[in-house]
Amino acid sequence: MEQIQEAIQKMLALAGFRDFKVDLEKESRRLAIFINEGDWFRDWVPKLIGDLTHLARLAGRKQGLEQNVFIDINNYRRERERIIIDLARAAARKVMLTRTEVKLPAMNAYERRLIHTELATRPDVTTESAGERSERSVVVKPLL
Repeated sequence: MEQIQEAIQKMLALAGFRDFKVDLEKESRRLAIFINEGDWFRDWVPKLIGDLTHLARLAGRKQGLEQNVFIDINNYRRERERIIIDLARAAARKVMLTRTEVKLPAMNAYERRLIHTELATRPDVTTESAGERSERSVVVKPLL
C-alpha cells in the first residue's frame, strides 16, 4: 500500500500540483488526498478520482496486491456517499408515505450498492436495480 501511496504522490507532482497531501488509511484501504488548487479545481475532482483510482489499481496489480484501493480527493467521495445515503433514506420515507415505488436517478454500481445496503435493514421497503449500462438506477418499492 505504501508503494501505491508513493506512486500517487509522484503522479500528482508530475501533473503539476504544488500543494497536496496524501494520507494512507491501511484498515480501509483508502488514500485520502487533499489538494489545495483553488476553485477551478473543484469541477475536475470526480474525473481525477476515477483516473487516480484506475492508476492505483494498475500499480497495485503490478505489485501483486489483490485488494482495491479507494481514493478520495478533498473528501469529495465521503461527502458524495453521505448525500447518496440521505437520498436513500428520503426515498424510503416517500415510499412509505405514498405507498408507491420511487425510481432514483441513474448511478454507478458503487452508489447503487450504497443504497441497497442502506435500505436492506428496513422491513418496510425493498430495492432493485433497473435499466441498462449508464442508465442503471435503483427503484425503491414498498413491501406490502
